[in-house]
Amino acid sequence: MNTVDILNRIQRTRDLVFTAIAARGFANFGRGSRILLPSRLSGTAHISIGERVLVGAGSWLTVPHAQGKGPHLILHDRVRMNTTSISAVERVEIEEAVAIARGCYISDHSHGFADPGVPIRDQPLDRIAPVLIKRGAWLGQNVVVMPGVTIGRGSVIGANSVVRSDVPDRTVAAGVPARILRELP
Repeated sequence: MNTVDILNRIQRTRDLVFTAIAARGFANFGRGSRILLPSRLSGTAHISIGERVLVGAGSWLTVPHAQGKGPHLILHDRVRMNTTSISAVERVEIEEAVAIARGCYISDHSHGFADPGVPIRDQPLDRIAPVLIKRGAWLGQNVVVMPGVTIGRGSVIGANSVVRSDVPDRTVAAGVPARILRELP
């Protein structure tokens, strides 16, 4: 065993200990799920994580202003993400076996920008609408999913796409804004 192997074991142990302690703060935290450090978590009482979920290093899971009855961010079984940011105030639901590549951003809301005298970050949230990513979908690297979008079962979203409208089941979509390129068998 070389030095890198030893460091990797230490890192895995650190992540397992962090996960075991952090799991108690979630609405639900399924068996076999892991959170790799560093990660940023807030509003965990409004986040439900299924079984065997992997939240990769550099990910952010946040419920900044919970509205209504929760949980507001739901990751079903076997979701995999890496360096992903998800922000939910109403509902973001990611069904079973969804794969999310590095650098993706998913949100059910956006900042308002109507008042020119107020910095955008200080304006109220607007366009709050639930997001649903259905079972087995795959989001390529750096995909942005906007409020109110449903991505269909088994669909593929190409890298660097901005998804502003619904994507049907078993289709490939890509671009800015994302457009349907083809249907999958």
